[in-house]
Amino acid sequence: MSESAPLVGAKCLGLVYVDAVVKKGGKSAVLRLLVDSGATYTVLKKDVWTILGLEPLGEIDLILADGTTITRKVSEAIIELPGYGERHTPVVLGEEEDENLLGIVTLEIFGLVLDPLKRTLKPIRAILKTEHHNR
Repeated sequence: MSESAPLVGAKCLGLVYVDAVVKKGGKSAVLRLLVDSGATYTVLKKDVWTILGLEPLGEIDLILADGTTITRKVSEAIIELPGYGERHTPVVLGEEEDENLLGIVTLEIFGLVLDPLKRTLKPIRAILKTEHHNR
């Protein structure tokens, strides 16, 4: 894996998209996800999660940019990002009006961060604090 890999997909007006494959139980869907470092969770539009047969595992309240609170169901899926492999991640089961988003939790599960200036995903510089014992 390179230090920084370019995103596949459109880049316009500061929006960054990445092509991904979402999988569950032998079914898969190829989609373009908006990389949204301000979104906590990855969101799948209703037509996508319905095709995959995702079942709700619970509900979550989400706060929109305008301060409105909405409730959505959550599930789990496997997401494959070309060049980075695949990971198991929570996903919000979106409604018709929602967009497919790649959120920060999924990025962190992959160990990635969005570089907004270069519009690339790059590995997180992970820090681990350990205790040093004097002997």
